[in-house]
Amino acid sequence: MDEMASRCKELIYTEGRLIDLRDWDNWLDLYEQSAEFWVPAWNGEFEYTQDPDNEISLIYYADRSGLEDRVYRIRTGLSSASVPLARTSHLIGSVQVSEVADGEYLATSAWQTTSFKLQLRDTVVFAGHYEHKIRRQDDGQLKIAAKKVIVTNDLIAGAMDFYNI
Repeated sequence: MDEMASRCKELIYTEGRLIDLRDWDNWLDLYEQSAEFWVPAWNGEFEYTQDPDNEISLIYYADRSGLEDRVYRIRTGLSSASVPLARTSHLIGSVQVSEVADGEYLATSAWQTTSFKLQLRDTVVFAGHYEHKIRRQDDGQLKIAAKKVIVTNDLIAGAMDFYNI
């Protein structure tokens, strides 16, 4: 388990670094085609929504195609909120990994992302917790099967998107 825990941690760290580098193709390749990406909204002070199909979410993609669409919009300039794209720095820590099924792992972690837009001279900091479901593929590679992002400071002064959380 120690080796798999280390590999899961490395995958999570790599994901943050690839976003910071804007290496979208390699970042997307970390995800399974069927991977869910979910950022639930808060229902109250200490409770967030539990069902993306029936409750409000800050971001929800049922599979990787939603992330692929966001990347396309960023690359082509069709995402006006992302032009120009902010510089980001993802800090990830307190990663804990447990095996939940044969070849499937749950990794929880704390994160903070700082985003800076030079033209606006604006710095935005988001923080929260990640829950990654990670699955070992037939070839031994690890891929993200699902990602839930809990944003603790969700009073949003600017744009929030996959790259700055």
